[in-house]
Amino acid sequence: MRAGNLIGPSQRKSVTPSSPSRSELSAIVEPQLVRTLDELGFLGVVDEVNGVLRVELVLPVTGWPNLPLLEAAIKELAPDATVVVRSMDEEELLGLRNFLRGEMAGDPGPGQHDHGNDPKPKFLDRLSKTRVLGISSGKGGVGKSSVTVNLAIALAQSGFDVGVLDADVYGFSLPKMLGAVNDPIVLGDTVIPTLAHGVRCVSMGYFVPDEQPVIWRGPMLHKAIEQLVTEAWWDEPDFLLIDMPPGTGDVALTLSEVLPKIEMYVVTTPQAAAQRVAQRSAYAARKLKLSVRGVIENMSWFTGDDGKRYEIFGAGGGAKLAQELGISLLGQIPLEAKLREGGDVGEPIVVTNPTSEVALAFTALAKTVAAQGPARVYRQELKLM
Repeated sequence: MRAGNLIGPSQRKSVTPSSPSRSELSAIVEPQLVRTLDELGFLGVVDEVNGVLRVELVLPVTGWPNLPLLEAAIKELAPDATVVVRSMDEEELLGLRNFLRGEMAGDPGPGQHDHGNDPKPKFLDRLSKTRVLGISSGKGGVGKSSVTVNLAIALAQSGFDVGVLDADVYGFSLPKMLGAVNDPIVLGDTVIPTLAHGVRCVSMGYFVPDEQPVIWRGPMLHKAIEQLVTEAWWDEPDFLLIDMPPGTGDVALTLSEVLPKIEMYVVTTPQAAAQRVAQRSAYAARKLKLSVRGVIENMSWFTGDDGKRYEIFGAGGGAKLAQELGISLLGQIPLEAKLREGGDVGEPIVVTNPTSEVALAFTALAKTVAAQGPARVYRQELKLM
């Protein structure tokens, strides 16, 4: 029996003038989907039962991750209200799915409606505000995922709407590093990303056990990446960061096709060997006609208790790579044990220790990346007729 059926009609009466109106309650914004309860169909019956305001929430699952936040928002409007929850039935779930797909949709491509396909997401449109940042490296072990997670959170802390896609299909690590405790919610062909520290996240790691290897040929890999990009509820974020696998393999090719607006950022460490390998990643991006926007040098130095900087992995690799590529060295991230420890336990350092040297470096990097602006500026008036 649904919660809405537990109280008989004779006990109900309309909301009194002193109670918040239904329109006030329906205007509450759900933080993960960034739409009102009314738009999402999340607000059910609102009435008084024996003099107590009763508010029904109708959610995709009763264990909806933001239920405490929604209850708090209702209590702020009506401190004495009783909040009851029921899960959506199949028709309501289909309605939510159709609403989200409609909100995701951009301009349909030629012939898409003729084939019954959903139009591509609007954040992929050339005039969309969304900047897609590909965080790449020539090889593993340079801290690319740590950079992705902390840069994404630093951008969110600056007030931007941010998503992050773990496209490192064979070595996914972002869910654990981000500290995302809830799994994505799947509504048919639509995935609602997790939300942690203000960042939406989707990763193959949510769909494959940690100990299970991913052994796929190119076509399966292409399809998986395409689905993670186009079937997740990214909405239209300011930034979508892509944690790319190291090297120049199939994923880079797929992302260049699925995300033609992607801007590439190359992560390296200071030593010459890493710089030379990272250079290949940048050249591969340029062969794919992708914009390479800057170099990020990780593990640049270690600051000892004596206040002195120790360049454990050498110096100058990031600057040399940037010079050879004709782009900017956007930031240098210090080596700090708490950065690694935070990634291991899902407590990113920009959250747990925002005034530390490394967290401040990520904050500065986020400001620099945001100030760059998009790689290309498209002007609608120049569109060919």
